[in-house]
Amino acid sequence: MIDSLKLPKHVHVIGICGVATSALAIAFQERGIKVTGSDKGFFPPISTELEKHKISYYAGWHPEKMIENGIPDVVMVGAASGSQNPETAYAKEHNIPMYSYPEIIGTFFAKENSVVCVGTWGKTSSSALLSFILDHAGYNPTYMFGGVSSSHKSSARLTDSKWSVFEGDEYKSSPTDPTAKFFYYKPTHLLLTAVSWDHADLYPTETAYFDTFKKLISGANFIVGCADHEGVRKVLGEFKDKKVLYGRDGGEVSGQTSSYVYSKISQNTDGLDFVITHNCKEYNVHSPMMGAFQAENITGCFAMAHELGVTADKIIEAIAKFKGLKRRMEKRLDGASESGGITVIDDIAHSPEKARSVLSTLRAIYNEKVIVVFEPNIGGRSRESMTKYDNAFKDADLVIIPRLTKLKVAEDSKANLKAVNSSKIEAPMEGDELTATIAKTHKNVKYISEDKDLVEFLISNCKKSDVIAFLGSHGFRGMIEETVKKLA
Repeated sequence: MIDSLKLPKHVHVIGICGVATSALAIAFQERGIKVTGSDKGFFPPISTELEKHKISYYAGWHPEKMIENGIPDVVMVGAASGSQNPETAYAKEHNIPMYSYPEIIGTFFAKENSVVCVGTWGKTSSSALLSFILDHAGYNPTYMFGGVSSSHKSSARLTDSKWSVFEGDEYKSSPTDPTAKFFYYKPTHLLLTAVSWDHADLYPTETAYFDTFKKLISGANFIVGCADHEGVRKVLGEFKDKKVLYGRDGGEVSGQTSSYVYSKISQNTDGLDFVITHNCKEYNVHSPMMGAFQAENITGCFAMAHELGVTADKIIEAIAKFKGLKRRMEKRLDGASESGGITVIDDIAHSPEKARSVLSTLRAIYNEKVIVVFEPNIGGRSRESMTKYDNAFKDADLVIIPRLTKLKVAEDSKANLKAVNSSKIEAPMEGDELTATIAKTHKNVKYISEDKDLVEFLISNCKKSDVIAFLGSHGFRGMIEETVKKLA
């Protein structure tokens, strides 16, 4: 149980419009804690959520506004707000405790049973689903995950339960704190989905990356891990405490084989069906989520929840009700019931590798034309990434590149850029060059620079049962909403 006397009475959030900071702010507010906040700017959907929960916030950094309703007990500092703004300076000068958001989770949210979902991929979907399963089973967990769920009221919640579920990120906690975020969450139970070298800016070698996971698991009491992944097998090899394995291929760790095995996967426009086998008993599982890869995430959550004492029937009920995360193969328009049979998909697949995976799933489900509108993140616009586009869109009938979002240079990096010889700095690819790059291995690629023209092209060139997939980390400047509106 939380001792309410230990919770702050007033939390001020510097950088409140971040995905994580806003979610934690709302969780505090829901517990009756006064929350105020500041940021450089506010945009939907976060601004809408803050307003809906009646959280007071303002634009810019103004210490006088931060304290006009009383000096806060705690200040949470978002990673993007910088460490030198006037509000952090004021808090430091007046000895107001300051925390990064991972420190906030560890200090006020982590419970005596702290279940943390970690891994190079799969952790967001897994933490959201697992928290939903435990809630459905009556555990009333505190939770926090990075995406926006279609089945949760918000992405974070603070309860009086002895259980918590968190998405555990291996990236640094703040610009000045290289500690991996998941260390702050005090994990007693770990769901380990996959380990593959990532974040080379923080972990310059594969060994450094893997050593961080080994350090994390050494402090856990119990681990559920995916034995199909070589990286998981590698980091779990020396773990001596209780562990349970899951997977599809029957992988093993130190002679121990998977005790939760999934098979017989089928997928269609209604979702995913497969079988989980445990102790020689088969369980039929249905999920409304799309993507065969989700069977792996679901099996991991099934295994963890079952090991924590949730009955299989309860777990299966929850899985069937969980609608998934927004922007993860999210159906913005379902052709099976509306829009003249045209389906619109929205996904954050912002790299050629992720686009390839999403399109492979769509091709397996839909028989008609698949049109993709693709905008990569900054990494996907580098010249080093050009070869990764070879055949990445082979499962799309038509690829459309919109006018790409203008990239912003971080304020802290401007001085560094001035010191670098400009001849050595390569500008990122723009839309026309990206189109030419993809066209090397795809015969049907178009660049449409005007948003209005792009939407009109989609409407004019789609017929019944076709699929339009918007893939990318940016918001497509309202084009998805406009396309859905005109089709509906």
